[in-house]
Amino acid sequence: MAQVKITETVLRDAHQSLLATRMTTEDMLPILDKMNKVGYHSVECWGGATFDSCLRFLKEDPWERLRTLKKHLPDTKLQMLFRGQNMLGYRHYADDTVEYFVQKSVANGIDIIRIFDALNDIRNLKTAINAAKKEGAHTQVAISYTLGEVFTDEYYVNYAKQIEEAGADSICIKDMAALLTPYATERLVKALKAAVNIPIQVHTHYTSGLASMCLLKGIEAGADIIDTAMSPLALGTSHAPTESMVAALQGTEYDTGLDLVLLTEIRSYFMDLRQKYIDSGLLDPKMLAVDANALIYQVPGGMLSNLLSQLKQAGKADLLTQVLEEVPRVRKDSGYPPLVTPSSQIVGTQAVFNVITGERYKTVTKEFKGIVKGEYGKTPVPIDPEFRKKIIGAEEAIDCRPADLLQPELDKLREECAEWITQEEDVLSYAQFGQVAVKFFEERRNKTYGIDGKHGDSAKQIHPV
Repeated sequence: MAQVKITETVLRDAHQSLLATRMTTEDMLPILDKMNKVGYHSVECWGGATFDSCLRFLKEDPWERLRTLKKHLPDTKLQMLFRGQNMLGYRHYADDTVEYFVQKSVANGIDIIRIFDALNDIRNLKTAINAAKKEGAHTQVAISYTLGEVFTDEYYVNYAKQIEEAGADSICIKDMAALLTPYATERLVKALKAAVNIPIQVHTHYTSGLASMCLLKGIEAGADIIDTAMSPLALGTSHAPTESMVAALQGTEYDTGLDLVLLTEIRSYFMDLRQKYIDSGLLDPKMLAVDANALIYQVPGGMLSNLLSQLKQAGKADLLTQVLEEVPRVRKDSGYPPLVTPSSQIVGTQAVFNVITGERYKTVTKEFKGIVKGEYGKTPVPIDPEFRKKIIGAEEAIDCRPADLLQPELDKLREECAEWITQEEDVLSYAQFGQVAVKFFEERRNKTYGIDGKHGDSAKQIHPV
């Protein structure tokens, strides 16, 4: 067994999980030179919700952030999370837009693209896989891990074989809801290692308190790479702590070779930063607590709080148990979608309606109709034709890859946002976030040129980095 490699998530998933993706580039800058010396397998620092958060809340250009990170982490591979045909937005995009986004991501500094689909529909990944390979990026495909009677090791092995066949360079078990347990991790990693010849990475969250144990059992079973986060932004809904995992493996055949003294210096920086975010109210220390509810109800923690919030708004909080019992039934009806964004919200909301109205599917949400119709892709289990007819009526179901129904859209998008474009990448910001991006472009223009239209020295004002 070769030494285990570490992907550091502190610059993306850790702060996305704990403080709503609000870490600024300015707060990252002072520690990047030290992080560059660690020798991580990769630093996950882009994609996911960072793009939306930069434009919407931080008033930063996400592309500028990526270029800045590349400049200060020249010896470290930069990694991003990418939702297949959804890119970083919330709908399926045409192939030309997906290809252009991948091209620009790599051109601006991304080395590893982790691509996933909420339904584990390989068809929704192929355009992104091929585009990433064409650009010379390491192409990792993530399996959306979930529980349920159809989600056996055989199911995941079958999907892993499709992923390898599609040309992926590695596979990630992506357990965003913290549903893995240590021995389940061991069995799954062993099964995948026996079935495919590409590296296996394990990504799990600390929500249920099991992440470190899951990673250790995964490593013993042959996992090549693990995701961790620097300890000040680890635990809770984030990841297992980097330093603890490095220490656990020291002196063993799995030794990461990373320097604990250097990691401790980096920890010190993030401890101060953590305090700053606690003081500002962005980081609620309650988020660091263990919550085993995910394992009891087999729903992600975020989905559980969302269900409770919907019920409270309707004055029906006492119906939570009934809703939690309804969730697996709705999920079965709709083809067992994995409970990840966006399907967790779709299934959860429909379960709430079914219970509150007292009649199942009396009220059907637009999104639930979409999942049953096939707008999001192929569900893990075919949907009963009678049920589908009940939900979508005379409308025709979509059995092809949803993006096959989309016309090329890049030129049209360029025309729509032409007045705002100051760099080629702006069209991609606009494609995904529309008016949020336009608002950012307006503010950028006003800062750059001054409200009176005179050109001022304000690149610094837009990008304090």
